[in-house]
Amino acid sequence: MALTLIVIMIVLLLLGFPMMIPLTAAALTGFYMMFDGIGQMDTFIQQVIAGIRPASLIAVPMFILAADIMTRGQSASRIIDMVMTYIGHLRGGLAISTATSCTLFGAVSGSTQATVVAVGSTLRPKLLKAGYSDPFSLALIINASDIAFLIPPSIGMIIYGVISETSIAELFLAGIGPGLLILALFSLYCLIYATINKVPTEEKSSWLERWQATKRAIWPLFFPVIVIGGIYGGVFSPTEAAAVCVFYALILEFLVFRSLSYRDLHEIAKTTGLVTAVVFILVGIGNGFSWIISFAQVPQAVLDAIGINDMGPTAVLATISIAFFIACMFVDPIVVILVLTPIFAPAVAATGLDPVHVGIIITLQVAIGSATPPFGCDIFTAIAVFKRPYWEVIRGTAPFIAMLLLASLTLIFFPQVMIFSYI
Repeated sequence: MALTLIVIMIVLLLLGFPMMIPLTAAALTGFYMMFDGIGQMDTFIQQVIAGIRPASLIAVPMFILAADIMTRGQSASRIIDMVMTYIGHLRGGLAISTATSCTLFGAVSGSTQATVVAVGSTLRPKLLKAGYSDPFSLALIINASDIAFLIPPSIGMIIYGVISETSIAELFLAGIGPGLLILALFSLYCLIYATINKVPTEEKSSWLERWQATKRAIWPLFFPVIVIGGIYGGVFSPTEAAAVCVFYALILEFLVFRSLSYRDLHEIAKTTGLVTAVVFILVGIGNGFSWIISFAQVPQAVLDAIGINDMGPTAVLATISIAFFIACMFVDPIVVILVLTPIFAPAVAATGLDPVHVGIIITLQVAIGSATPPFGCDIFTAIAVFKRPYWEVIRGTAPFIAMLLLASLTLIFFPQVMIFSYI
C-alpha cells in the first residue's frame, strides 16, 4: 500500500497539482484500500477534524495575520534601515545586513515567505547595485529567510509541537541559539565573498543617523520582546502571544505609523484567510494521512527496514535529519512535519531523546529543504517575487546549504547550542 500512495503523490505532483490534492488523493486511496470502500468515511473525517482541533493551532493564523500586516506596513523597512546604519559600511556589510534583517524580520513574522518578500524586495536591488551577483543575492535572501523557521515565532515549530505534544514555548526558546549560529555562519561567508570579489563597502553612517534609525525601528523590535519575554516570563502562552502580536501590529501600522488604512484591512484579511485555509487543509488531511499509514503499520515496516530500532541516539538523529532534508526538497514543509513526525516518534521515545532537541533538528532540516532544489518552496517564492529563472535562483545555493548542514551536525553532536532550553 505504501508504494501505491507514494506513486499517487509523485504522479500528481509532477502533473502540477498543488500539494493538498496529492495528499488528499493518497489519503483517500489508502482509506479505501484498508476498509474496502467508503462506508466508514466518517472515521476518516473525524481524523481530519481532530488534526485541526488543538487550541495551539490558533496561533498559526494569528502569526500569519501579524506578518501580513507588518509586511504591508513599515515595520520591515524600519528594521532594515536600522541594521544598515550599524553594519552596512563593513566589508560585506550590505550582505550581512541582509542576513541580519532576514533574521530580525523572521523574529517578527515567523514566516519564511513573508521574509523573502519584505526583505528581498528592499535589499536585492541594493545588493545588485553594490556589485554582488544576482545568484549570490537570491541565494542569500532565500536561505537567510529560512532562519525564520528557527527564530520564534516559528509556524513550523507550532505544527511540530502540536503533532508531537511538545511544549511550544520550550521550542521557541531552544530555537534562538541555532538561529544565531546560522546567522554567524552566513555573515562569515558574506565577509569572505565580499573580500574575494572586492565588493566595495557602503558609506559609514554617523551616530546621529544610527540613533534616528534606531528610534524609527524601536517599535517593530518590540515584537520579539513580546513573544519571547511574554512567554518566558509566564505572562502569556504562545497562542496568547500570537493574539497580542496581531493587536500590536494593528496599533503600530494603523495608528502609530499610519502606513495602512481601513481599506487595506479587506485585502489583508483575504490574504490571511487564503493562506490559513491552505495550512489548515494540509494539517487536517495530513493528520488523516498519518492515521491511515499508522493504522496500516507502515511506519513500523519502514523503521524495521532501515534498522532504526538498533540505532543509538546519534544515529537516530542523523536518520531523522536525512529523512526530513530529502522530503522537504520535494514536498511542502508542513506536510513533511505532519507525515514523518509520527513515523519517527517510537524511535525517539525508545532512545530517550529530548523531544525539544528533536524538534529543533527537524525544524532546521525543514528550513534547509525549503531552500534546496528541486522543489524547495522558498525557491518558487523567489521566482514569483523577483521574476528570475529557476536556474539563476538555485545557482548560488550550494555554499549556504553546506553551512546549514554544518549547523545540523553541530546541533546533533553539541545540543548545548540550544542554550535557552536549558536555562
